[in-house]
Amino acid sequence: MARPKKYGQYLNVKIDTDIYHRLEEYCIDSGYTKTTAVERALTLLMDTYEADKETLRMIADGSVKLVKNRKE
Repeated sequence: MARPKKYGQYLNVKIDTDIYHRLEEYCIDSGYTKTTAVERALTLLMDTYEADKETLRMIADGSVKLVKNRKE
């Protein structure tokens, strides 16, 4: 049975051969398609970036203070 059509944009990229082989192996092991694997990886990357950016903004405006670890 064919997969249903997906609404989206095409993304044509050239990546390092070693990374591509890792992606292929990951997809075989996980059962994900390359599209799904790349979408999940990009989402994780961007979510982490946005969270880090927000944390730095909160530190800069003083709404969050850093606590230094003390060795006992």
